[in-house]
Amino acid sequence: MWTKPYGLREGFLIGAGLIGAGILLELSVGPVRWDAFHWPVNGMVLAGFLVLIAAIFLLRKKVHAFQFIGTYKAAIPALVYTVVLTIIMGLTRQTNLTPTLSPTGDESYTDGGGMWFNHMLSFWPFVLIYAYIAVILGQVIIRRTLHFRWKRDIPFLLNHLGLFLAMTTATLGNADLQRLRMMATEGKQEWRAMDERGMIHEMPIAIELKKFTMETYDDGSPKRFASDIHILTKEGKKYKGTVEVNKPVKVDGWKIYQYGYDTEMGSMSQASILELVSDPWLPLVYTGIYMMLAGALCMFAGFALVKSDERRVKSGK
Repeated sequence: MWTKPYGLREGFLIGAGLIGAGILLELSVGPVRWDAFHWPVNGMVLAGFLVLIAAIFLLRKKVHAFQFIGTYKAAIPALVYTVVLTIIMGLTRQTNLTPTLSPTGDESYTDGGGMWFNHMLSFWPFVLIYAYIAVILGQVIIRRTLHFRWKRDIPFLLNHLGLFLAMTTATLGNADLQRLRMMATEGKQEWRAMDERGMIHEMPIAIELKKFTMETYDDGSPKRFASDIHILTKEGKKYKGTVEVNKPVKVDGWKIYQYGYDTEMGSMSQASILELVSDPWLPLVYTGIYMMLAGALCMFAGFALVKSDERRVKSGK
């Protein structure tokens, strides 16, 4: 064991070591607090992570463990652990960690009585394994880029670079995700919104409800409800739009959804509950996904060309 060159056994031991370290961190410091990674902290973490990947690659010839990270014998065990943890996440009900304040004013996080597996995205073993996968991806991407060949490597790099981009930006960008609720009323511009902790936020936009409309079924239950709203930015720009449950209005990086209304007033409601969502890293996540899709299309196109050439050779044309 641990004789050079390392093999699959060492790869599984490294993964097990990361999970063990993650459990110790979970027990000692609690779950990962992603809300501490607001911009620019998450940007600095991403930059440091990229430097770490580059340093591991540059030192691979001096440190055997670094050289091992870029091999399939490290990748396969890491993928096994990743798949297992992802399956567990899919099979368990995921709940948000609830921030609470102690009598001294210190903030702590509880999971509402759930187990570790109920908040996998903040579970240290899950985070460390995914970070390890990202490091392996980075090594593979650098190595293939330095030996780039157009026909062979375009699909490969699109797939792997897209996956790396989607993984890292979705994780670090989660800290900048804001999901707030606002009560918009007729005849009043509302600048404030509330988060899940009940904290009030001053918004960069104001919303005024102009008209609430509702369509009902024969039994009186709501079929469709929407709000005609006017939006004012702090720069003085004005917008108009109609929001529904799954049809938001987009203004200055915010998506405004219909969330609820005054149920006692029903179709005569003069207030509308809106959900305001801001996710500035989402375009980068989508870019990564589109790159993976493009890589898959390139692979299919290349496979089709190879098969066409084979048929042409067999037919003697």
